[in-house]
Amino acid sequence: MFRTLVDIAIRHILGRKRQTLTTMAGVAVSTMVLITTISLTRGLLDSFAETIIDVAPHVVVKGQKLDPVPVDLLAGGPRDRRSFVEDHVGRDDREQVRNYGRILEILATPEFRGDVVAASPYVESQVMAVKGIRNQPLLVKGVVVEKEEAITHIGRSLTAGDLTLFRKSPDAILVGRTVSRDLDLGLNDAVTLISTDGKSHQCKVAGIFFTGVNAADNSVVSSLKFAQILEGFPANKVTGVALKVRDPLDNAALAAGLQRMTGYECATWQKENESVLSLFARIGYIVLSLVAFVGVVSGFGVANILVTTVFEKSRDIAIMKSFGFSSAQMVGLFVFEGFLVGLGGALLGGVLSTGSIALLAGLPIESSQGPLTKTGFAMSWNPWYFFLVIAVTVAISTIAAALPSARAAKLEPVKVLREANV
Repeated sequence: MFRTLVDIAIRHILGRKRQTLTTMAGVAVSTMVLITTISLTRGLLDSFAETIIDVAPHVVVKGQKLDPVPVDLLAGGPRDRRSFVEDHVGRDDREQVRNYGRILEILATPEFRGDVVAASPYVESQVMAVKGIRNQPLLVKGVVVEKEEAITHIGRSLTAGDLTLFRKSPDAILVGRTVSRDLDLGLNDAVTLISTDGKSHQCKVAGIFFTGVNAADNSVVSSLKFAQILEGFPANKVTGVALKVRDPLDNAALAAGLQRMTGYECATWQKENESVLSLFARIGYIVLSLVAFVGVVSGFGVANILVTTVFEKSRDIAIMKSFGFSSAQMVGLFVFEGFLVGLGGALLGGVLSTGSIALLAGLPIESSQGPLTKTGFAMSWNPWYFFLVIAVTVAISTIAAALPSARAAKLEPVKVLREANV
């Protein structure tokens, strides 16, 4: 009996080839679009995480103390106390890590040594860069290049120049590719950096780097000592200490322990990029909603062809029921037809999506995708996305077949055959 129902279902599908192919093509296109969209959005997130983990610190010890001196020193004290200003402080101290060598010693202890791969102190300074008639505000990051290499692989990111001149010359700088384009800077070009106190410093471009992270490529790297001069820091003070850890995806406990030991705020890369990651999460929810919506539209197409089939084959259905086929078997027949149409269209869409993903990933076009700049589109080839969309599409197509199958089950053979003979 089952073999007979399968044969009948295939005959029904093949009997209306044009309509069946049209419906399957609609299912295939929607499946292709959905898989490609999910691949693109997930690929962006995966690419962002991989790039950040590769070229950015995993944990940063910041210059913000967790127990700052209270602003109101008299709060909670006796009411008869009085205060007066003995000396006026012109501005608040900038955030800084004092005696950063002590933090490096803490990182060398057994508690952290096994988890921390590398540590690099740095100083950040806002400056105005001037070359000829062009000027632009920039962030200068001063580092010990040997230590920074272990964190961000700055040498590997160089597109022009090398680190040899940078190490030898105290006024040498490495500029991001965006900066080099905006200021029209090339190797060995001179550029003037004006610090916040108005002092100017002549620098020479020793290299141009490109990391793919837009914020990094719009900055300048200098020696640690030069950045300390720009900021007016003594030799034992820095803006922060960047860390590379053994497990960048499980670094919250390490950051909390280090924060407790040092008294400084310790931020993970997930916390630093929280807004971007939450944006990708929201986009993911939107895409999943799109999957459900387009799947329902595909289901209507499948239901349409089956409704037509039931209407045209009502006499055949009546004859089958008069030969002993039950209503449940009729329901199973048309549900199986919906399953076959949905499966065929979804599998075809899966094949087409491999081509569309490969096409987008291989486009020789450089585009700025959110916080990243990539050549081509960052696409994900995770097979679970293919399976998810195909499974949802087939399920919706099968469920959509329930309505026409219920109508077929309700047909009364005697009434249908009598009307057919009239």
